[in-house]
Amino acid sequence: GIVMCCTFGDQADMEWYFKHDLPLRVAITKDGRMNENAPGYEEMTIKEARKRIIEDLKNNKLLLTQTPIKHPVNTHDRCGTDVEILETPQWFIRYLDLKDKFLKAGEELNWHPEFMKNRFDNWIKGLQWDWCISRQRHFGIPIPVWYCEKCGEVLLPDEGELPVDPVNDLPGKSCKCGSKEVRGEKDTLDTWATSSLTPQIAASLFPDIYDKLYPMDLRPQAHDIITFWLFNTLVKSQMHNSINPWSDVMISGWALDPKGKKMSKSRGNVVEPQEVISKYGADCLRFWAAGSKLGEDMPFQEKDLLTGKKMITKLWNASKFAIMLLGDYKPNKVDPAKLKTIDLWILTKLNRIIKLATESFEKYEYSKNKMETEKFFWQILCDNYLEIIKDRLYNQDKYSKEDVESVKYSLYIAVLDVLKLMAPIMPYITEAIYQMYFKEREGKKSIHNDSWPEYNQKLVNEDAEKAGDLLVDISSAVRKFKSDKELALKTEVKKLTIKCDEEQKKLIEFVIDDLKAVTKANEVDFGEGTDIVSEEFELGVNVEI
Repeated sequence: GIVMCCTFGDQADMEWYFKHDLPLRVAITKDGRMNENAPGYEEMTIKEARKRIIEDLKNNKLLLTQTPIKHPVNTHDRCGTDVEILETPQWFIRYLDLKDKFLKAGEELNWHPEFMKNRFDNWIKGLQWDWCISRQRHFGIPIPVWYCEKCGEVLLPDEGELPVDPVNDLPGKSCKCGSKEVRGEKDTLDTWATSSLTPQIAASLFPDIYDKLYPMDLRPQAHDIITFWLFNTLVKSQMHNSINPWSDVMISGWALDPKGKKMSKSRGNVVEPQEVISKYGADCLRFWAAGSKLGEDMPFQEKDLLTGKKMITKLWNASKFAIMLLGDYKPNKVDPAKLKTIDLWILTKLNRIIKLATESFEKYEYSKNKMETEKFFWQILCDNYLEIIKDRLYNQDKYSKEDVESVKYSLYIAVLDVLKLMAPIMPYITEAIYQMYFKEREGKKSIHNDSWPEYNQKLVNEDAEKAGDLLVDISSAVRKFKSDKELALKTEVKKLTIKCDEEQKKLIEFVIDDLKAVTKANEVDFGEGTDIVSEEFELGVNVEI
């Protein structure tokens, strides 16, 4: 049979060209026009030539049939121009023989998320040619090479002569043939050939501690340049120093437009961060960005910025309210055994969040910290704990000194640690609140100089957590009862009867004073509750007004 091979039309053509040692026939000039190898179509653009060829085939009755088809065509990613392949002299770094070495080096990296390593592996396994590092661009790092005009020998500068611009500078020595007539290389280096040295370049700015800085700990970047920046940086580090340039890799996704499309200036769908910051503030933008999971793209939604704005307002108002309740309180160490059950409840919940947030940040999963801390702040601290402890702080004379100290300590720690947990995400509002109250008591210049919250196992009590959860479940049921009856939440409850098992009864008795305070109940009894059923534990609750 007969097969047509065009040198070069596509990847298959190139493979056949090399495999069968075919003659090279270049019919396209570097500016995309037909040359003398296409008689009758010289100087035409490729599209013009295609159109004329079809016309000529028709006119000579050589075109038997014509059917429109759809097939993939490589195009420039910005202007959409079809890409044509030409054979031209270029500079390459040979590395196809090192693919196994690079795959092994990739295995030694800690990937976050792990599945992004697949892109790295697939890229290496699919490599079919060496690394072309020369570009026909005016701007770029010059390739330090001269060519002897007489014999064509490649001349290289001594290392001490670098950097040089071969277009304007001359070599420090003659060619071995004796000629001094040289031509400087006009090509520039591929951007990845130099940006792949960023760890070494950055570390070299601090020569006294170079060995401490390189290899580095972390490479943070988006997934689209795993095969370029990440891979080539690893290649350079392995080829120069036989080590990986970092130990950890953190891969983020893209910020997409509201319709889920990639943002592009040429498409006109870019959301300018400066405009967002001027309208909502940097904290809101950071709050939105922190919602993205590693390796996943996320559409830009303005409603998420509004959520961030609500978070700022709530942080400010809740913190100011807590500060008002705390007054001139100065934190002291408290024996966990002396803490009231409901205070131990909030501290148990808090420490679970601290543990989760710390583990998440150590794996660079910032979105998990943001989500869980936000949930704790709104649902546990604001919606419930602040409501439960109001009476103890408003009416301190009714309670013992130890009970008041217990609630102040717990409230102080809860608010401060929430601010610390949110500080990497919303640095400005957390700093403002810290400066307002906590700076003087913590003795630190800034919240960003203060220590990260530490998980304290002594402040984790499962019984206290269960008791607090039961209290919240009952108080939520009473709150719903009053709302359904169109009663004010401050309406006193003559008697509150709870139907539960013996284990639940024992736990509720630990928090019965706080239950009375938050539900405004004069009396709490255990029996047959029939008015409502609580949502979480399905307790029977009878409310007598």
